[in-house]
Amino acid sequence: MEKNERLLSMLRRYEEVSLLIQEPDLVKDQNKYRNMMREYAQLSDIAAAQKGIEDLSDQLTDARTLFQDEKDLEMRELAKEELQELDLRLKDAEDRLKFLLIPKDPLDEKNIIMEIRAGTGGDEAALFAADLFRMYSRFAETKSWKFEIMNVNETELGGIKEIVFSISGSNVYENLRYESGVHRVQRVPATEASGRIHTSAVTVAVLPEADETEIEIRPEDLRIDVMRAGGPGGQCVNTTDSAVRITHLPSGIVVHCQDEKSQIKNKAKAMRILRARVYEMEEAKAQSERAEARKHQVGTGDRSERIRTYNFPQNRLTDHRINLTLYKLDLIIAGDVEELFDALKLSAREELLRATGS
Repeated sequence: MEKNERLLSMLRRYEEVSLLIQEPDLVKDQNKYRNMMREYAQLSDIAAAQKGIEDLSDQLTDARTLFQDEKDLEMRELAKEELQELDLRLKDAEDRLKFLLIPKDPLDEKNIIMEIRAGTGGDEAALFAADLFRMYSRFAETKSWKFEIMNVNETELGGIKEIVFSISGSNVYENLRYESGVHRVQRVPATEASGRIHTSAVTVAVLPEADETEIEIRPEDLRIDVMRAGGPGGQCVNTTDSAVRITHLPSGIVVHCQDEKSQIKNKAKAMRILRARVYEMEEAKAQSERAEARKHQVGTGDRSERIRTYNFPQNRLTDHRINLTLYKLDLIIAGDVEELFDALKLSAREELLRATGS
């Protein structure tokens, strides 16, 4: 694999950053330090992959020489097997380097706000929304990500009509970005006496969380209403006007937050959700300008797109975007989703490779 200009540029940058992170004054600016260490980690992977390719190429050259010069038939056969193995390892290493050289989406490292809403299916949809929430929360625990519920509307049967929560940590959006869309479930509800399979749906939205510096929301563009919070069955959660509803007048986006007993805390959470939704709307506009490129991506992120079916009687999960079927739904719904998420990320990167002609 010849070194292209992008690879050479990144290897040169790796040498620069290797020196820069040794400067004692760097730690005085924590933001700069974190960004520099993140860049160093990414460039280290590329430098290590390139070194691995060079080492394998040297081994391949030695193996070819041995094969050509060896007179003993048995030794030639062993050298031939080694050549074939090294060829495969070199191809895998070159493919890995190609993936590493694909420009990373700057959104991948962002924290997220995730919204799960019960769709068609009544109580069964709400129960499945609760199942999805547990699936994502358990996966977040395995990644040591920080998890915070921002707003929730539960049913009397233990389901969830709507829940909004944030997840923060390393590469959260990169792992969860493909979860936006309609999740369809097929199973026999506990309340179904005849044992008929019921189909219902839940919508999921994954919003990259925006910093205050990234999205400007002017106070005059907001209408803020306060009210008393309510719970399942209409009972009163508290007796003060702590629930907050914020309407963003230019876009018409409405956010409601009542999970905290403090009006100030509810307002702060509502502003975080609003900022993420406005940021997503702005990102959607920018992405629509690159519509042709988006045809090559795994789904559009549109929450109206049916992305996945969970069939409980057959213990089967099918992701319709990449035609992946896994017969371990019981493990997946318990939070073992690494294989599924890795397959989605790999498919997206392969499509990007084809689209860019790499």
